[in-house]
Amino acid sequence: MDERTLGSTGFDVTPVGLGTWEIGSDWGEVGEEEAREALHAALDAGITFLDTADVYGDGRSERLIAEVLAEREESPTVATKAGRRLDPHLASGYTESNLRRFVERSRENLEVDTLDLVQLHCPPTDVYYRPETFAALDALKEDGLLDHYGVSVERVEEGLKAIEYDGVETVQIIFNPFRQRPAERFLDRAAEEDVGVIVRVPLASGLLTGAVDAETSFPESDHRNFNREGEAFDVGETFAGVPQDVGAHAADELEAYAPADVTLAQFTLRWILDHDAVSTVIPGSTSPEHIEENVEAAELAPLSHRQHGAARDVYEAYVKEYVHHRW
Repeated sequence: MDERTLGSTGFDVTPVGLGTWEIGSDWGEVGEEEAREALHAALDAGITFLDTADVYGDGRSERLIAEVLAEREESPTVATKAGRRLDPHLASGYTESNLRRFVERSRENLEVDTLDLVQLHCPPTDVYYRPETFAALDALKEDGLLDHYGVSVERVEEGLKAIEYDGVETVQIIFNPFRQRPAERFLDRAAEEDVGVIVRVPLASGLLTGAVDAETSFPESDHRNFNREGEAFDVGETFAGVPQDVGAHAADELEAYAPADVTLAQFTLRWILDHDAVSTVIPGSTSPEHIEENVEAAELAPLSHRQHGAARDVYEAYVKEYVHHRW
């Protein structure tokens, strides 16, 4: 894969990375050997960007990444996140002492002296109006605990506010054919400010793979079972905020516009990557075959004007009313 520069960080990363929420927790039972195989498959496929968080399996994801990288010669960029260990999860908890504690723990889990990139992990909106939180991140950077920092946001407006802080070099955001608002209001602004854009939940929790229909059920420990209405965290993280039955029908409509030799997942990832402001997209998977297919999407030709128009039409016809006003 050709690489893209991750904003002002100077990191060159593959346009398709790997999200590791799935190998940490909240996607049903995933064994450690299965998780390791997924990480090896990603590195074998040439992926140079891994995204994790300190709460994915209470550090399990970070530790597995460290174990696998210790066996390899590659040195991918590893981004982690901090903040969701707070209980209660309040803006007032985003202090230097707490962030320092979280960062130290991630350094230990990942077995590094300095973290490549630390992102605030979908903090409460009020955090973006607390300059002292970003000053704390500056202090951690000055102390050599992290090289760069950014934010993972739920809403477009949070991303726009975050990039007002000079130290914020990346924004992770949900963006896919079922969550199109960032293209309207955020991507151009991020590009103007040389902010790296990391796209998460690109496949809408499986809806945009074509493998989930209206009747698909999920294990008790899978967020697609327990977070349907936002019971555990923001509902926009599950199916991108679209009701399962609606999303499954919309996915069927969209799949009709994918070429015969291109999967719906590949079509979706190519749609995302056709937006030049996107630095990397981080689909999660434990299947080596799916990881390889995702990587191949980066080598596909850009979608046609007709295909982009179809994605817009499907969004407006089926999905927009559920998500556009919220995120």
